[in-house]
Amino acid sequence: MNNQMHKILASDVFDQLPAVDSVLVDEKLEQESRHFNRKIIVLDDDPTGVQTVHGISVYTDWSEESIKRGFLEDNPMFFILTNSRGFIAAETEAAHREIAAHIAAVAHKLNQPFIVISRGDSTLRGHYPLETKTLKGTIEKKSEMQFDGEVLIPFFKEGGRFTIDNIHYVQVEDYLIPAGETEFAQDRTFGYTKSHLGEWAEEKSNDEFKAEDTTYISLDSIRLLEIDKITKQLLEVTDFNKVVVNAVDYVDVKIFTIALLRAIKSGKNFLFRSAAAFTKVIGGVSDKALLTREELIKQESGNGGLILVGSHVKKTTEQLEELKKCTSIQFIEFDSHLVLHPEKFNAEVNRVIALCEDFLGSGTTVTVYTRRERLDLGKDRQEEELQLSVRISDAVTSIVQRLKVRPSYIVAKGGITSSDIGTKGLQVRRATVAGQIKPGIPVWITGDESKFPGIAYVIFPGNVGAKTTLRETVEILNSQRS
Repeated sequence: MNNQMHKILASDVFDQLPAVDSVLVDEKLEQESRHFNRKIIVLDDDPTGVQTVHGISVYTDWSEESIKRGFLEDNPMFFILTNSRGFIAAETEAAHREIAAHIAAVAHKLNQPFIVISRGDSTLRGHYPLETKTLKGTIEKKSEMQFDGEVLIPFFKEGGRFTIDNIHYVQVEDYLIPAGETEFAQDRTFGYTKSHLGEWAEEKSNDEFKAEDTTYISLDSIRLLEIDKITKQLLEVTDFNKVVVNAVDYVDVKIFTIALLRAIKSGKNFLFRSAAAFTKVIGGVSDKALLTREELIKQESGNGGLILVGSHVKKTTEQLEELKKCTSIQFIEFDSHLVLHPEKFNAEVNRVIALCEDFLGSGTTVTVYTRRERLDLGKDRQEEELQLSVRISDAVTSIVQRLKVRPSYIVAKGGITSSDIGTKGLQVRRATVAGQIKPGIPVWITGDESKFPGIAYVIFPGNVGAKTTLRETVEILNSQRS
């Protein structure tokens, strides 16, 4: 299982796959889901995980009160935003221990069974396996539930993330590139080398879990509708070993989910580390057309929109350069490297806020973006860099906190940025996911308790979309009613 591979042409893979009767699959999934009575709790390590769903609640805290509200909703699924990708390891472990304890307590009081999905990045970055390991240990300690295995399913079609022959790929234009050979694998905090998901789990767990002990659900079995065989594979999983699910389309996830539901009904318990596609399928969320401006902006204020760009991945910078072609938008570069000089940093924040107030109030849309060069403190200082990045994010968040003018909408680019703006800047406790404005780009409608109630808040992942997608999104929001 050699990780050193070359990119492959996506059409060469997709065109060879046998077709599946999707109507039959939908019927089988609907039948299997009908008597599935577990509450589905999705822990989202940044706000982008709702990028496939609509009509679903997102809670921005994990108090027993909020978790109980989620359990009591009619919807089978709710999200808790942890934002743990912006945490250091000790913080994410403490948070997940607390979340798991509260889930177990509420479930016991309500006598309601549940499953937990740890929604992580589709390019495999994040605190893995720390988060699911902490959830497992705490839930098993606080309840009678024991976990047999962990399902890994990072497939995310909207973002071009596919798992084929157990190797996870990122699509770049017409080609599929093994994830371990992309810029995402070079992440200074969450980096990795392996693209084969069994080997990746072995690498990330420091050999605690072996690739050879992993169960692999192949595309061949999925496309041949070998549901009994897949169910049998799941029934044989023990010792919290991993299950890798191959998938290139939603129908693959649906077929796997039919077998999964059968295994759960037979008494098996799994934790899940997944991207956003699996949550849509197991949560029974229907397809919905992309959102229009009329759906998002109910009252015209005459004020401009606010776009905040924090992510530093290559795709974000390319999208920002494309957005700069819009002559009607004002652009402000926030010198985030001044974080090393506190007084100058505070003065820079004040300058940016004053400019934003002037532009928004005059009806002009404004984009604030952090310097495109990463802050590099040198070798073995990754946690210090992460803490400084949080301080920068706090400063960007303070722009929203201190605004006196209500923007007509807000777009936040990047996971940590969008989480902090939602929870700290907009002070959201509970939001409703309206849907997607572009594939993989979700929109929250903020709750009554927020700084700007009912505002359309566009959460734009750093690594999603084509070069033109950010510009096209803003053009939709800036277009006038007909």
